[in-house]
Amino acid sequence: MKVSRAQAEQNRERIVEAAAQLFRDKGFDGVGLNELMQSVGLTRGGFYGHFESKQDLAVKACREAFSANAQRWELEPQADMEALVRFYLSDAHRDNRAQGCTLAALSGDVARQGPELRTVIDDGVANFLRALEARSGGTATQRRETALATLATLVGALILSRAVADTDLSLAIRDAAARAVLARAG
Repeated sequence: MKVSRAQAEQNRERIVEAAAQLFRDKGFDGVGLNELMQSVGLTRGGFYGHFESKQDLAVKACREAFSANAQRWELEPQADMEALVRFYLSDAHRDNRAQGCTLAALSGDVARQGPELRTVIDDGVANFLRALEARSGGTATQRRETALATLATLVGALILSRAVADTDLSLAIRDAAARAVLARAG
């Protein structure tokens, strides 16, 4: 059955959106093409009509995920550093990898991927740093330094809080990170 160009584009967008969530939730190697295509009601056979490879899709899905993350901060430019930190280190964000920060969900996987995907990560880091710099005080150099340290602290704390089984330790990691970031930003 032939699909219209408009329907094919809609299908492609649905695949990219689903992949952005599935990859963040399960990692690149944790998602098979069958599972991905079934999640959007399509067959595996149609995959290669939309993408050259799974790597090609990973690049597009990461761009989509970073775009969604960036829109969250652009829509809330009035949110100060404390609001950003509280959201980022919240139970809801920790527990919802599929909708959460691309960096925290995929950085370990991306380090083993090709240069095109790593360039997408570079862009995502740059955008997150801009959002953090906009919420920091001081000179341009001080804002940059604060943003870099904040990014590393937030992402690291979220990754560790997801990795530990002890819920008290998970909370302690996030609370300590929040205190350190807010003391630095203060």
